[in-house]
Amino acid sequence: MTLVQTRAAPLPVRQNVPGRIRVISGVTVASLALLFVALAVGGSSARDGLEVIGRDAGPQVVATAGLYLALSDMDAQVANALVMGDQYTEQRQEAVARYERRRSEANQALLKAFELAGDNAAERRTMQSVLDGLGRYERLAGQALLLGERAGHAPGPPPAEVVRTYRAATDLMRLVLLPQAYNLTLETGTIVRRTYDEKALLVPLSQGAVAVAGLLALACLIWLQVFLARRFRRLFGPALLAATLVTAVTLVFGVNVLGQDQQALRTAKSAGFDSLLTLAKARAISNSMQGDQSRYLLDKERADTYEHTFLDKSLSVLYIEAGNLDAYHDAVNRNSNDFLGLLGPELVGVEGRTVQNTYEEFQHTDESYRELVTSGRTNEAVDYRLESVAEAFDDYDQALLEMSEEKQEVFEQAIGRGEGALETLWRLLPYAIGVIGLLMIAGVWPRLKEYR
Repeated sequence: MTLVQTRAAPLPVRQNVPGRIRVISGVTVASLALLFVALAVGGSSARDGLEVIGRDAGPQVVATAGLYLALSDMDAQVANALVMGDQYTEQRQEAVARYERRRSEANQALLKAFELAGDNAAERRTMQSVLDGLGRYERLAGQALLLGERAGHAPGPPPAEVVRTYRAATDLMRLVLLPQAYNLTLETGTIVRRTYDEKALLVPLSQGAVAVAGLLALACLIWLQVFLARRFRRLFGPALLAATLVTAVTLVFGVNVLGQDQQALRTAKSAGFDSLLTLAKARAISNSMQGDQSRYLLDKERADTYEHTFLDKSLSVLYIEAGNLDAYHDAVNRNSNDFLGLLGPELVGVEGRTVQNTYEEFQHTDESYRELVTSGRTNEAVDYRLESVAEAFDDYDQALLEMSEEKQEVFEQAIGRGEGALETLWRLLPYAIGVIGLLMIAGVWPRLKEYR
């Protein structure tokens, strides 16, 4: 008996074609899915960054900076009112009214920051502590104002009892409330910086992933079309050509949107938020500076201390090498452009020059004011403080406010551009997925039917 060894004949090439079509189509669909996943991940990352910087921690930082400004100005207005004595009735009423407005602003800023804090227990505890301390400060400030009004003293230093009461109030403000408010700003500012650093890395990576995934999807679509054209000896199918075109448009659009979001984040953070925070700090510290001017005259025992704190705050706003306040005044009057400190980087353009000029004028009036105080011309000093110094400070503060409003507009526009681009992407992405899917089916299914 002879055994005949047989070998299975290979399948005809025609019977292998459907399998290869399915494999190539599967790889193409997987590459398209990778493209859409990369777009979704990149868009979500950019959206989170815009949300934190533009709607969550960013506004919370501005709110807490506004809290610092309101608190510092409250204390300054109390000092101003006490220095006026039994004269300047109209100005004293204005100072008390401004104190009340600032108190309302502080409460509103606390409420807004409390809402934005969400579930952050540490921030909420700090805000509650500020709120409790603010109540104690208001009682002490109210007592000082009442005692000062009852004393009916001449313009200048009030009676010792008034000074002691105000000391307790201003110490509570300067040593407890203002540091707590500043810490809130630092904490939320850290969140913004951490979020920006994270998104500044993730969004470009996502953009690169979208580009790679998109090119891979295009290559797979071309591979599928070339295979079908060669196998069936036909021209490229219009459905798959359209799918390729839609994929290319999706790729370009997705990369462009992520690029816009990256630029929006950079602009909102660097040209908007950072400057806004800097100017808010500068306004708050400056308000406290002009309060130190009144405290310098109000409390003779602490006059040197308040002069020193005025210098420290001046150096933090615009730093110039100076060992004492006289040297600082001289350096500012020389109209130098080599400024550091908070406002140093902001003194560019027309707005920056305006801020610099008004700040120099404010420091010039401070120099004249202190000469009147040290020479014993108290009445003239109070009058000069309430007129020329106050006018110079108001001009300077208004210049800072106008610059802040400009930076706020830059910030909001950048966030709006980024969110608008993302909204368009989320709106069009489902349509792109559906259209490409239908075109894939329309291009591949007729070829598979030929093998049934």
